[in-house]
Amino acid sequence: MTPSLLLALLSPQAQTAIEQTIAHMTVEEKAAQLQSGATALPKAKLPAYDYWNEGLHGLARNGVATVFPQAIGLAATWDQPLMQRVGDVISTEARARYNGLPKGGDRLRYQGLTIWSPNINIYRDPRWGRGQETYGEDPYLTGHMAKGFVTGLQGPDLAHPKVIATPKHLAVHSGPEAGRDSFSVEVSPRDMEETYSAAFRTALVEGKALSVMCAYNALHGVPVCASPDLMGRRLRQYWNFGGLTVSDCDAIGNITHYHFYTPDDAAGSAAALKAGTDLDCGRTYAALPDAVKRGLVGEDVLDSALSRVFAARALLGDAFGQTSPWSRIAPSQVDTAEHRALALEAARKSIVLLQNKGNRLPLAVGAKIAVIGPNADALDVLEANYHGTASHPVTPLEGLRARFGADKVLYAQGSAVAEGVPVTIPEDALSADGKPGLKGEYFATPDFSGTPRLTRQDRHVDFDWDRASPAPGLPAKGYAVRWTGQITPPAAGDYRLHLEIPRCFDCGGHDPVRLWIDGEERIADSGDGKNIATDLTFADTKPHQLRIEYRHTGEDGGIGLRWIAPAQSQRDQAVAVAQNADAVVAFIGLSPSVEGEALQIEVPGFAGGDRTAIELPEPQRKLLEAVAATGKPLVLVLMSGGAVAMPWARDHADAVLAAWYPGEAGGTALADVLSGAANPSGRLPLTFYAGTRDLPAFADYNMRERTYRYYTGKPVWGFGHGLSYTSFTYGQPALSAPAADRSVSATIAVTNSGTREGDEVVQAYLAAPQVGDGSFNDPVLQRSLVGFQRVHLKPGETQQVRFDIDARGQSTVDRAGLRKLRHGAYHLWIGAGQPGDGPGAQADYTVQTEAEIAP
Repeated sequence: MTPSLLLALLSPQAQTAIEQTIAHMTVEEKAAQLQSGATALPKAKLPAYDYWNEGLHGLARNGVATVFPQAIGLAATWDQPLMQRVGDVISTEARARYNGLPKGGDRLRYQGLTIWSPNINIYRDPRWGRGQETYGEDPYLTGHMAKGFVTGLQGPDLAHPKVIATPKHLAVHSGPEAGRDSFSVEVSPRDMEETYSAAFRTALVEGKALSVMCAYNALHGVPVCASPDLMGRRLRQYWNFGGLTVSDCDAIGNITHYHFYTPDDAAGSAAALKAGTDLDCGRTYAALPDAVKRGLVGEDVLDSALSRVFAARALLGDAFGQTSPWSRIAPSQVDTAEHRALALEAARKSIVLLQNKGNRLPLAVGAKIAVIGPNADALDVLEANYHGTASHPVTPLEGLRARFGADKVLYAQGSAVAEGVPVTIPEDALSADGKPGLKGEYFATPDFSGTPRLTRQDRHVDFDWDRASPAPGLPAKGYAVRWTGQITPPAAGDYRLHLEIPRCFDCGGHDPVRLWIDGEERIADSGDGKNIATDLTFADTKPHQLRIEYRHTGEDGGIGLRWIAPAQSQRDQAVAVAQNADAVVAFIGLSPSVEGEALQIEVPGFAGGDRTAIELPEPQRKLLEAVAATGKPLVLVLMSGGAVAMPWARDHADAVLAAWYPGEAGGTALADVLSGAANPSGRLPLTFYAGTRDLPAFADYNMRERTYRYYTGKPVWGFGHGLSYTSFTYGQPALSAPAADRSVSATIAVTNSGTREGDEVVQAYLAAPQVGDGSFNDPVLQRSLVGFQRVHLKPGETQQVRFDIDARGQSTVDRAGLRKLRHGAYHLWIGAGQPGDGPGAQADYTVQTEAEIAP
């Protein structure tokens, strides 16, 4: 890319129109257009446009959309072509929504074509709550999965992008969530080059992303959005990036108010703009006219940034006479059958079989299955965060009932996710008219006037209706729902009922809700969220009358009826169903209620969206121990955004699966894998450590003893690990002679030696001559992933798999941050995982000369 890439992609007429428009704008008008919520500019026939839109694992926050597995689950597919197809669907749905609005009209937040995804920060520490949004701990895997995703989003023609992709957050940003607005990272030149910036280079240079977002944090005391070294030298000079740069939201204001780097917003805005941050997500750039007046920044710097901002809008066919072939995408191209099928394929491929003692899986046909665990029947663990509204979500309980038969599936919730965290009240605790669940009456008015437009039985109250209608025939705004029935406590004791209302961010108005027990009003929340829970003591296990009234008058996104129930009674229920089953499948792990972005939560093991301990929370550990004591075969399905330390599971469970937050089709995909209808083929994109004690300090960004590349201990399951229901064998790699560009090629035969067809993820790791001395600031690099390919093989079939490793892929970085291809012995391993984890073979070669590699 060149500094003028965005303009160079435009027609000469559009370039001239942009130049003339900027020449006739006031400084105040320019500042308004350099903020993410850009106001209308009538003189240029520009409607208002908000640049903020999200597409992390599906078009987000704008109604019904296809919800794919969370990003960490997509990473577990190790399937770059799949990533491109997923990105293509997301951009199609973004265009469909965009095209469905009045032509030439304003585009509000989450309605635009500038997609602020993917998140390609390195998941360096499993305690980080936003690690679920990333592609894992390895820069090569992250960069190449991002490359596929970006290509799918933007389409085949950069001059006519479907949408503009924005990898984030540049750079060195991966927790803790607390203090992220003011945290300054001290990172070595080696770690910066070798780990933290590498995936961004791949996404921008090779993936050709047209935009990039800078992070909240500072580097060595300089806020990154105001860093000439990062935003100028590395981004614009080393990488020759000619696209649009945007700040994380309110990061420009943080320069002054959290980092205290500048005395006021005018100075902070000037510092960011001069460093190379074109667009402010926020309103701080409103201070730019003052900055110009005071001589802190020249108006020509505003003009240069604004030319890129306007060029981005023009490329999308939104302005300056430019048109787009993608404007032909019909508004109906959202949540189509083809898109839903891709979500199911992605979910199947994301599931990792971690262990399978005695081939316990797949489950026997006709087996009676006890389904337990807090994640067995919960919507939020399907959708994760930064998500759209799934039209037909399938929970694991629903998926197993559909696959094995409802009469073969017993269910008990068993526990909470973590101590003090409410979970969805299960269907077996609710009833109406003699059936599980509650009677729901849906009104097309927000005040319950008239007759219900729809009456139905809802298994439980656990709904995502963000910018979406709750049912056919009802509006997406201005409706009301009344639920009535009974709640039957599983045991006498103290309970806490909680009405979860997902509050919209930075919006106008929240939804009021009320709840009655036995005719007594116990919750009456006007929309301020201050009264959404009530404590109750049930003296018996008799049914009690329950009524809920929910009025959708604001912009919130749904409702959930949750509880904290007596832990012992929940475990007793789980043990009872386990004793009556042939096998137990426990859906355990974490949830978006406890891990995520800047959450307001402080309970044992969790703080502010991050984890303080990576072990499975105590309520779930006690549940598993109680169920294991029944002696029934035990299958664990971990649903989480990151690695959970589970040495107990390794030692006591028959089989373990990692299913992440699997998206709208997660329940169906899990049922397919558990039954053997689909062969598991996912691989871990991160290390599963044995315990919190194995981790360095969370706030320390030094890579020593982090990730598989530098960790010297023994994990429970390593990066790249994953099993199959079939088996594969490997031949001996054949190496080519080094090419003129110093690249090397390796070809290996991979054979399906088992009885089922399946996918193998062939992985290539390289151990290069060491440069680290093992000291704290110079850790020894164990090995690095340099290639991966997913291949599908029928029983007995053999395929030749080739890896081409260029000079950069063979290079290492020294303490000063210099990247070189070094002379010496190289050891290439190609196999089903890292050396020692599954079949594979090694080939050795020697590099005779050295060559410096550009940053």
